[in-house]
Amino acid sequence: MPVYEYVCEKCGEHFEALRPMADADAMIRCPACKSKRTSRTVSVFAAHSGGKVVAGGNGGGCSACSGGSCSTCGV
Repeated sequence: MPVYEYVCEKCGEHFEALRPMADADAMIRCPACKSKRTSRTVSVFAAHSGGKVVAGGNGGGCSACSGGSCSTCGV
């Protein structure tokens, strides 16, 4: 089962949940405030090979891409 990331629209809590893929977008309560006003967020990852970031990540990039790898900036 995959781990999904969620954010509470009421209190701002970010949390993860291990859920079946079929339930990824089903309602889930915030563990902090118990609100039902939550939504799934985009997960960010980074991959390293030989000391270089090869995918994802949060450093570098350019305005043409969202900080990963693209032919425009060569990152």
